Amino acid sequence: MKISIIGTGYVGTVTGTCFAHRGNDVICVDVDPGRINKINQGIPPIYEEGLEELLKEHAGKNLEATADYDYAITNSDISFICVPTPTDASGKIDLRFIREASRSIGERLKNKSSYHVVVVKSTVVPETTEKVVTPILEQASGKKAGKDFGVGMNPEFLREGKAVYDFMNPDRIVVGADDPMAGEVIRNLYAGYTCPILTADTKTAEMIKYVSNAFLATKISFSNEVGNICKLLGIDTYKVMEGVGLDARISPHFLRSGLGFGGSCFPKDVKALVGKASEVDYEPILLKTVLEVNERQPLIALRLLKKHVPDLNGKKIAVLGLAFKNDTDDIRESRAIPLIGMLLAEGAVVTAYDPMASEHMKNVYPNISYFSNAGDALDGADACLIATEWGEFGKLNGEFGRMKSKIVIDGRRVVNPDIKGITYEGICW
Repeated sequence: MKISIIGTGYVGTVTGTCFAHRGNDVICVDVDPGRINKINQGIPPIYEEGLEELLKEHAGKNLEATADYDYAITNSDISFICVPTPTDASGKIDLRFIREASRSIGERLKNKSSYHVVVVKSTVVPETTEKVVTPILEQASGKKAGKDFGVGMNPEFLREGKAVYDFMNPDRIVVGADDPMAGEVIRNLYAGYTCPILTADTKTAEMIKYVSNAFLATKISFSNEVGNICKLLGIDTYKVMEGVGLDARISPHFLRSGLGFGGSCFPKDVKALVGKASEVDYEPILLKTVLEVNERQPLIALRLLKKHVPDLNGKKIAVLGLAFKNDTDDIRESRAIPLIGMLLAEGAVVTAYDPMASEHMKNVYPNISYFSNAGDALDGADACLIATEWGEFGKLNGEFGRMKSKIVIDGRRVVNPDIKGITYEGICW
């Protein structure tokens, strides 16, 4: 099938490259010349495990990038909107990029005679496809959805760092469409997948995405709340959650207590769902609490640090881990961001190390000291905070000997607490 991808962020780049790998002809559209050039050269504009190899294999063959909407829409049968959907200051979703993409596609559909399907893959609140995207497409094209062109919603369920694997090995595919023909075109694109394919209307498909992320975020905040209680009672929360996770109704996933969740999805999506609920005059108490618990976890880490170093003014504190999770360079909503902010507010001198994310964090905190390895970041430190679950931090040992005071506050349970000479505190254990 001939596919155009609108937007080449995490979702767009991975979706386009993987569709190309499955034998489709793909045209990626973006406004950023740098991203376009990278994709055409086979260089991924983002880090994702396995993406570079696939992009090199298909760039210049059945995958290309352009800024030309006319070329992309004319030479494709189906377009996926993969643009950002941030939340505003109140937590409500910002749809400006969705509107711009819909208008740009609609203007090109005006002169296209063949049937074309427009699919929203960006995460949008329920009713967006039906009440925002479709009307804009109809107005810009002068045509009728469900007759002259199709509209659908196909949410993504990709984990950053494992997005290529997840695209190729999904546990489910959700196809949302408000007319049968559009739904059939989208389902045909996934022919050959053996996972369940769920068909629904567009607003149900949109809701499935939000509820999935909100539930996973809830499991994390629930685990952190339990972990905070367990620490006060001297109970190993990880052993508790091991026992809980053995229940087949619950599963062990997303039950690891720690600093909380971050990234481009969970915080934004829970806030957007809260915002959507307010529009229909409903107060989502549970979801608000999920966010509140998440915001509190870095404060608990700071409190534990100050138990050992009461006055942080002028003290050198090493922060290990800057990405919101391991195996990615993404720092969006990373728990390290508020943690560093609080340390600086206390007058601490912050040193930092992350295997992949330091360059991105420099845009947020340009004046702290960044190092190329954990040992150098720890050198002379009065304490250290572990903020990301990188595997290499679990192998640290002698590096702690370079610290002035060997105080380790572990926010991810990765450091061996029995290392000789260190004073170890787990945030929830």
